[in-house]
Amino acid sequence: MSSWKSLLLRIGDKSSEYNSSSDFKDHIETCFGALRRELAHSSSEILSFFLQCAEQLPHKIPLYGTLIGLLNLEDEDFVKKIVENTQNSFQDALDSGNSDRIRILMRFLTALMCSKVLQPASLVVVFETLLSSAAITVDEEKGNPSWQARADFYVICILSCLPWGGAELAEQVPEEIERVLVGVQAYLSIRRHTSDSGLSFFEDDESGGDIEKDFLEDLWERIQVLSNNGWKVESVPRPHLSFEAQLVAGKSHEFGPISCPEQPELPSTISAVAYGKQKHEAELKYPQRTRRLNIFPASKTEDLQPIDRFVVEEYLLDVLLFFNGCRKECASFMVGLPVPFRYEYLMAETIFSQLLLLPHPPFKPIYYTLVIMDLCKALPGAFPAVVAGAVRALFDKIADLDMECRTRLILWFSHHLSNFQFIWPWEEWAYVLDLPKWAPQRVFVQEILEREVRLSYWDKIKQSIENAPALEELLPPKGGPNFKYSGVDGQEKSEQEQALSAELSNKVKGRQSASDIIVWIEENVYPTHGLEVTLSVVVQTLLDIGSKSFTHLITVLERYGQVMAKLCSDQDKQVMLIAEVGSYWKNNAQMTAIAIDRMMGYRLVSNLAIVRWVFSPENIEQFHLSDRPWEVLRNAISKTYNRITDLRKEISSLKKGVISAEEAASKANADLEAAESKLTLVEGEPVLGENPAKLKHLKSVAEKAKEEEESMHDSLQTKEALLARALDENEVLFLSLYKNFSTVLMERLPDASSDATLQSLKSVHGDSMAVDLEEPSTMEVDDENGMPKKSQSNGGKATNTYNVREKEQWCLSTLGYVKAFSRQYASEIWPHIEKLDAEVFTGDAHPLFRKAVYSGLRRLSNEL
Repeated sequence: MSSWKSLLLRIGDKSSEYNSSSDFKDHIETCFGALRRELAHSSSEILSFFLQCAEQLPHKIPLYGTLIGLLNLEDEDFVKKIVENTQNSFQDALDSGNSDRIRILMRFLTALMCSKVLQPASLVVVFETLLSSAAITVDEEKGNPSWQARADFYVICILSCLPWGGAELAEQVPEEIERVLVGVQAYLSIRRHTSDSGLSFFEDDESGGDIEKDFLEDLWERIQVLSNNGWKVESVPRPHLSFEAQLVAGKSHEFGPISCPEQPELPSTISAVAYGKQKHEAELKYPQRTRRLNIFPASKTEDLQPIDRFVVEEYLLDVLLFFNGCRKECASFMVGLPVPFRYEYLMAETIFSQLLLLPHPPFKPIYYTLVIMDLCKALPGAFPAVVAGAVRALFDKIADLDMECRTRLILWFSHHLSNFQFIWPWEEWAYVLDLPKWAPQRVFVQEILEREVRLSYWDKIKQSIENAPALEELLPPKGGPNFKYSGVDGQEKSEQEQALSAELSNKVKGRQSASDIIVWIEENVYPTHGLEVTLSVVVQTLLDIGSKSFTHLITVLERYGQVMAKLCSDQDKQVMLIAEVGSYWKNNAQMTAIAIDRMMGYRLVSNLAIVRWVFSPENIEQFHLSDRPWEVLRNAISKTYNRITDLRKEISSLKKGVISAEEAASKANADLEAAESKLTLVEGEPVLGENPAKLKHLKSVAEKAKEEEESMHDSLQTKEALLARALDENEVLFLSLYKNFSTVLMERLPDASSDATLQSLKSVHGDSMAVDLEEPSTMEVDDENGMPKKSQSNGGKATNTYNVREKEQWCLSTLGYVKAFSRQYASEIWPHIEKLDAEVFTGDAHPLFRKAVYSGLRRLSNEL
């Protein structure tokens, strides 16, 4: 890498390029000197790299803005090009709805204004253009209020620039910036308050009571505090002040005009469903970047000014966004932010808020696992204790944590512990054994241990809990497969059935073909023993042959899957097949899930059969006690969703291919026609057409192009037909899923009433199950191991109770999963909402069931 590139990239870091200095003024002068020398012969490369750095290292934007201000004194034309390129990029970002790019380029423009590169009035015009678009969007008569998500985003972008340039704007154009702030106030008065319904981390946040400020209202309050404090922000470096005497001599450039895209037209028939669909689309396009997860007591971050919290969150989210492929760089930048105070607690809250963000985290959960792991290694004296404190605080509130968040937390924590030798002070949580088996804290510990066994092995996990040996009760069974025809451990089946199993096993080991085995079954087994015995023997025996490893299972399914397919040709038999899988792997939830998932992949079982099996009586009784049935259901719906997603991608690619093929065919025909109409001389006489050899070649090319075009059209039609069928199947799947949910909930929920709430379920107490804990009731994480301040052995006692009865806990857990599934697959559910409304979400459905679905879909109460 060129030295000037390295300097530009590492500016502001303690690095060898700057002799480990951390003085911003020195950095800027050193980098400016290198850039000035290269400007004459590398200006286009510098311009491109500059903009790339500003967009992908946004926490360094004040430094880049100051550098450009100094370059403006040397080469105005070069800086004018930077401004023009930024204007083009900004307009492209607005047109395409690239929310991250819009936000960061606005911060960059603010930094350019601070360095006298951009006229303050030009920045105000940008603000007012966005503000005007936002106000029109939420106007009931002129706009389309269902797209408020975009309008809110524009206003958030304006306000989020002010920590970086509010002081300069207030000083240079006080009336104009005041006009902008008055406009924001007016916008806030006409927009709808945004409810977090369906997206809250904790269920009790949705139980009503005082309406909390939404993200925009909260940011507006922080900006007002900042304005009243004279626009002083500790967390934003202001390096341009060190060069102010020089920068004022530079020419301030104008920023070209920009325009915001029109909001989509209102649907021709305005209805609650049409509004809900457009609102869902807008929220997907312009999602709220974060939701604050207040894990720690206020004392941990109370010394931060309100605006500093917002700025540090922006820094952290930007680093997570741009370094998602470079975990070590990500951790390095996260611990080296340009702020003069410690922020470990805020960093942990921000990362956990992203890991648990609903409906989906911005990146795969494994990314956050790796970042947390690297931060623990980068800050060994501080961050592990903070992470441990976060886990304890979340564990204390696990009963109220959203079901989807709970699942993600289990998967993260088990994986995290696997990277740190499974070390955890389990004795702190040993009291869960005294709680009822349905208590969320007990189930949480049980699921953590089950996931740990998957990542290691049973004896290792048993050893890891030796400081709380009683927890072995919560470990999954150690036994392996539950083979009915093993002839041991009480698995006595009739000698005849065992002989059939042995004979089938020998046939497989002798590599007999699937068709031979099918003939044997049809002639010798099925007529004598009937369906139930035949299916049990075949499925159990084949599973046993494939039980040694995942590869063995795949091999058996590939070679003999058609034997199962022949036996289980309809849905009823497929449910029986899945039940046999569940029985064989009853001691291993992971292998149950894998086997059923693979069978669905090979189309041996349908998603509808899986739904029916999940809602079989023995699984229904596990809904509040184990993740086992839910994992199988998640896999089935995900696989269905992925098939549709893949088809959409293939169709998109084929459409591009069809256009290319049509253009190629059109060109080939044009070339042929031109050649055929051309006059050439043959033996002195004019003849129509080119020489025969060339014409023959052109005809061949035209025919091939036409064939390619027809082939592409045929492929496209085939894929579109497959997609249409898949969407129809999807509708049937969601109808089946929600009908099953509605039925089982109606059987168990208390009598329906329109004002029913989850809180009312929690308030139905069973017998008090109080447990004395040698643990402080308020979690204060201070010492180096993240342990509570009070000693575990002789600290003050606290009483832990879980008074929700089993029936009510079953309802709470199942409703939580209803909401989670609705939220996760909202994009696939909305197209079928009219059918679901007509057949499932009717007046007969229980109000709490409907509320859970609507909450997941983000349907507001006035849309119902």
